[in-house]
Amino acid sequence: MDQLEDLKITQPPQTLREIVLDRMRNAILAGRFASGERLVERTLCDQLGVSRSVIREAIRYLEAEGLVEIMPNKGPMVALMDWAQAEQIYEIRQLLEQNAAAACAIKADAAVKQKLMAATKAIEAASAADDSPALIAATTGFYELIFTTAGHHIAWEVVRRLNGRISRLRLMTLATTERRVPGPVRMAQICTAICANDPDAAAQAVFDHLEDAAKIARRLLKEAI
Repeated sequence: MDQLEDLKITQPPQTLREIVLDRMRNAILAGRFASGERLVERTLCDQLGVSRSVIREAIRYLEAEGLVEIMPNKGPMVALMDWAQAEQIYEIRQLLEQNAAAACAIKADAAVKQKLMAATKAIEAASAADDSPALIAATTGFYELIFTTAGHHIAWEVVRRLNGRISRLRLMTLATTERRVPGPVRMAQICTAICANDPDAAAQAVFDHLEDAAKIARRLLKEAI
């Protein structure tokens, strides 16, 4: 048995449904499917080389994440995102993330700080490489660490339910070049404040980051109307 110890599977392989779900999710988040665009099952089957049942299952998951809507007599389409929805999401994030960052700053030890700095570097690398899936994964990991360290597990459940829509907004605003301070720099400021165990500075850094992002999202979404 000892001879097989190094061969132990620590992460099970993805199922076909999970692979399809990831690819469709990433395509929506990256804007390859436009807001309001119909998702034609037969076309998706041909593009991805899978059965209609797999596509339908993936669409159900994407609907639960708020990325897809099922329209009467039209079928599935990429969920519309307007400023009224985005504004509510930013208000929720502001409340939950400021509190979590402040609590995390109080509790963060050397191990947490090291992980947070590593997550920040991963965000910077993914942003520089224009790698949307890696950016989403690194950013989600960054915030998950903050919330779990803070002990705000229920708040993190709320954020996770919104994560699909949050990720759409995040990619939209992190990618823009018109920010006075780039998104990854803002997140590095959150990291710096937490690593200094300064709850007030951490909360302020979150406020500045989201305030900046919300202004960009508001302009982009209103222009899209």
